[in-house]
Amino acid sequence: MKKVEAIIHSHKLDDVKSSLISVGVIGMTISEVKGYGHKKGATTRYRGTEYRVEFSSKIKIEAIVEEEMTDLVVKQISLAGRTGEIGDGKIFVSGVNRIVRIRTQETDIAAI
Repeated sequence: MKKVEAIIHSHKLDDVKSSLISVGVIGMTISEVKGYGHKKGATTRYRGTEYRVEFSSKIKIEAIVEEEMTDLVVKQISLAGRTGEIGDGKIFVSGVNRIVRIRTQETDIAAI
């Protein structure tokens, strides 16, 4: 099993979610996160005063998938989450050694 984590633009969430569901991802966790990277922040105005915003708001999607699905899931996130602009995000893939469903004590694939 693999854990796929993706950091994407907030406005691309519905596209990515729909794309993942269409290829058989049955569950995911979504978090609002803030990031700092190549954009190095931005300057914005609020009520006539200029402010420097260093962290940009992003969405983090986490999904546990079977190893055979990993490449497809990464491809779907890449296609659906891309805008072509700086700051489109990153995808991280890591191994998952064990899963336990708390309510039923099911483990691994049965616990997804």
